[in-house]
Amino acid sequence: MSNETRYKTGESAPIPGTYKINGLVSGYLSEDHAMVEMAEGETFPPAPGDKEEAYWVKT
Repeated sequence: MSNETRYKTGESAPIPGTYKINGLVSGYLSEDHAMVEMAEGETFPPAPGDKEEAYWVKT
């Protein structure tokens, strides 16, 4: 298990930076390797390719 803090779709980014998908909330693996630039306080989006809630980690 990773020590990375995961953030879920709908949560706010605690710090600005680049975040990548770390799995889907449903438990399925995502083949979407999307990365997003987030500003502090911005809301994490769903996985662009899967259109599902996702977990995000800071890169």
